[in-house]
Amino acid sequence: MSDIHQLPDWPNFRYDATALLGPLSNVAERRGFLIGKLEALGFGDLQEAKLNAMAAEATKSSEIEGERLNYDEVRSSIARKLGMETGGIPMGDRRSEGVSDIAVDASDHWREPLTSDRLFQWHKRLFPDGRGPYGRIHSGEWRDESSGQMLVVSGDIGYELVHFEAPAANRVEGEMDRFLAWFDRGAERNGILRAAIAHLWFVTIHPFEDGNGRVGRAVLDLALAQSDRRDWRCYSVSEQILQERQAYYDALQVTQGGTMDVTQWIEWLLGSLARALETAIGRTAAVLSRAGFWHAHAEKNLNERQRKVLHRMLGDWEGKMTSQKWQKLTGASPKTATRDMVELVEAGIFLRDEGVRKNAAYVLLWDRSGDIVDKV
Repeated sequence: MSDIHQLPDWPNFRYDATALLGPLSNVAERRGFLIGKLEALGFGDLQEAKLNAMAAEATKSSEIEGERLNYDEVRSSIARKLGMETGGIPMGDRRSEGVSDIAVDASDHWREPLTSDRLFQWHKRLFPDGRGPYGRIHSGEWRDESSGQMLVVSGDIGYELVHFEAPAANRVEGEMDRFLAWFDRGAERNGILRAAIAHLWFVTIHPFEDGNGRVGRAVLDLALAQSDRRDWRCYSVSEQILQERQAYYDALQVTQGGTMDVTQWIEWLLGSLARALETAIGRTAAVLSRAGFWHAHAEKNLNERQRKVLHRMLGDWEGKMTSQKWQKLTGASPKTATRDMVELVEAGIFLRDEGVRKNAAYVLLWDRSGDIVDKV
């Protein structure tokens, strides 16, 4: 079967609007719920959520293609560009700085139009030294005939299986002009559908020698930011796609080798987006839970060791607290650890597990939803 860009009705994408009503409603419901949670955050927590999502988007998009970047360096770089605290982490290498620039530009500058020059700048930031994993590339310009056939293949040398062949290089400039005009017009009125089609369309053209997936996901990120019309979109689609990487490639491959009906691709992406939103909702609820905890105990006279342990337990801590764990976390003596925990029991923050006869264990009287646990 021909690749879709070879079909006579290319690029007149179509989809079954009725089949997409449920998935779109699911995304809209989760998006609305996340916005409600985010609006309950204080400014500092909101900025933190935004920063974490942008850092995840930048690093996970690269990881989808097999390139692992230092998350802390990328996060620090984004924080610096947003005028936020960097945590004292030094500037990363040129690639970390480059993906940080793209993440900030796509997510924070969503009001600006997408142009060929903007895409060229993104591509240059991905390959600042003009080198890809297989040698030198033309950084910041469309691929040309010197790149040869642009094929997506798998398998060992000599036994390659071609999954997709991109349009010939002499078509790229015209194809991209048409794509950018469509993107700028906003002809697809539903912003989520526009984002799904934009990503598929871009990676099908495959306009660069390398980095098309990463730039294509930045296009997706920009389109979603334009759909949300907010400066603090606090979820990462690339983080979710990484978890479902093979399904992502499979969905693209089936669509690119099919017809101009792209309903199946959009359904898959909407499902991935819904799961990304669900993850963000859980993280935001955890932030609200921690804020609620400290508000409820604001007047308690807690020492530095107690605050350190409580911060740890309100994070990703699993299980109960014991004297041995307390000593390891704080460096306290056994006697001091026991006294610290008993004081938390008296303050109504810890509950001793009476089922443990030896080596007393304590439960934090707070659940992840932010509710105080019933002592009975």
